[in-house]
Amino acid sequence: MTRFAIGGRIWQKLCVATLASVVAIPLIAEKPVSIPEEIEWTWEARPPHPDPQLPNVLLLGDSISRNYFPEVSKDLSGIANVYLMASSTCVGDPRIEHQIGEFAAMEGVRFRVVHFNNGMHGWSYSETQYQDGFPAYLRAVEALTGKRGRLIWASTTPVRADAKDATNPRIEARNRIASAIVAAAGIPIDDQFALMEVHQDLHEDPVHFNPAGADLQGDHAAAMIRKALHSSN
Repeated sequence: MTRFAIGGRIWQKLCVATLASVVAIPLIAEKPVSIPEEIEWTWEARPPHPDPQLPNVLLLGDSISRNYFPEVSKDLSGIANVYLMASSTCVGDPRIEHQIGEFAAMEGVRFRVVHFNNGMHGWSYSETQYQDGFPAYLRAVEALTGKRGRLIWASTTPVRADAKDATNPRIEARNRIASAIVAAAGIPIDDQFALMEVHQDLHEDPVHFNPAGADLQGDHAAAMIRKALHSSN
């Protein structure tokens, strides 16, 4: 009787331990992994002679941001030193935080305003992976600013129906995910999707806009940056 009771208690403990481990498995988050695209790239630009008396502004994004970077630089001439970091790395890929950190270390400046976007690349990542990776990405972006720094989130722009991997339903899903997170953090949104949704005639290819479209985007971004600069003074 005694041996059976002891054995029963041991068996009961083993069952509880086994059940606990089974229940705990879904609670362990998967480690983020890199899923490289066929072509990976980064593109960085800085003012040739930054004025130390002016605030620094960063456009952080991809080739869409790179296209309207010249217009933003022109609009903010004499107002801010405008920098660019564009990359094909997607939110959800752990490399993106390291890339942002390396860029910050290389430039060695603090940004008064960071206008940022990520969402046009990395279509091998699910929307769940995008959502799970966004908080770490946002922390890396926040680290770029000083005490008076301001962030502006730019939504991802629409594509034509003949785009290779991107589709507007998936872009809109990512925009909803990002918008909810940044809105909760009190970050204003530059709705570039809504801006360009009514100007899809300005596409020069399935993804990018022609110079007139890029200027329209740049003017819109610059106006929001000016407002953020004013509020940070």
